[in-house]
Amino acid sequence: MAEACKTCGDSSECTGEDCPEVLKEMQRIKNVIAVMSGKGGVGKSTVTGLMAAVLRERGYSVGIMDADVTGPSIPRIFGLNNVRLKNGTRGIIPARTPSGIEVISVNLLLPNEEEPVIWRGPVISGVIKQFWTEVEWGELDFLLVDLPPGTGDAPLTVMQSLPLTGVIIVTSPQNLVSMIVRKAVNMVYKMNLPVIGLVENMVYLECPDCKKQIKLFGSECNTEEMAGKSGTIVLGQLPLDPKFVDSCDKGRIEEYLKDESRIKKVILDIIRHFPVDKEQEKN
Repeated sequence: MAEACKTCGDSSECTGEDCPEVLKEMQRIKNVIAVMSGKGGVGKSTVTGLMAAVLRERGYSVGIMDADVTGPSIPRIFGLNNVRLKNGTRGIIPARTPSGIEVISVNLLLPNEEEPVIWRGPVISGVIKQFWTEVEWGELDFLLVDLPPGTGDAPLTVMQSLPLTGVIIVTSPQNLVSMIVRKAVNMVYKMNLPVIGLVENMVYLECPDCKKQIKLFGSECNTEEMAGKSGTIVLGQLPLDPKFVDSCDKGRIEEYLKDESRIKKVILDIIRHFPVDKEQEKN
């Protein structure tokens, strides 16, 4: 019996294998934050990468668990597409980005990054649990978990099996997406987990000549109103920047942030809402 079992009020039929409190004892990670979206294509993985890079730049120890098992993209945006993982004494050693962000992803275990992952839900769930229990994460201030879109097996496994501190939900300014986002918000609440807030991505494109902000998806969607009705807040709004897209394609997301102060400011506003213990605070 793990130490956490002694004070658990729901241990009559529990084997301990999937208990978040038991699993928490296996790692030395202070905050586990899931990043999810109701719909694909809203830039969830790139927002995850941006938040991880800014946290690392501020001096935090950071890891990313790429739980989008069938559509992993985290290794590519950090330039890790040719890296393969190795085994350590206590499990798999995660890959490291140039700044020191630890990364685990199925793509780092495949013979090549274009190999398809054709697995059913139970197998995917098992892999996600292994990413927690069989990886040498070490001591981390933050582990960001990049979830696949929707409310299926993988998000459910993460919410039930990992000791989540909270959930960030990424959306884009479309009424259709807003309807689906509410499903994601309601899933988090049904799992009795806190929604840290929403991040609205691809809000506008800035004209390189006149600097006018062009709203690609129109102006009918009111994400802040939707967030308020859902009992949460909009943490930040990110533009669509062609230079950022190019940086991600080239695996240089960390280099991009060194020169881009506008987007970094938005990400800093977002991570200020992350739960941080006093001893974790960085200047």
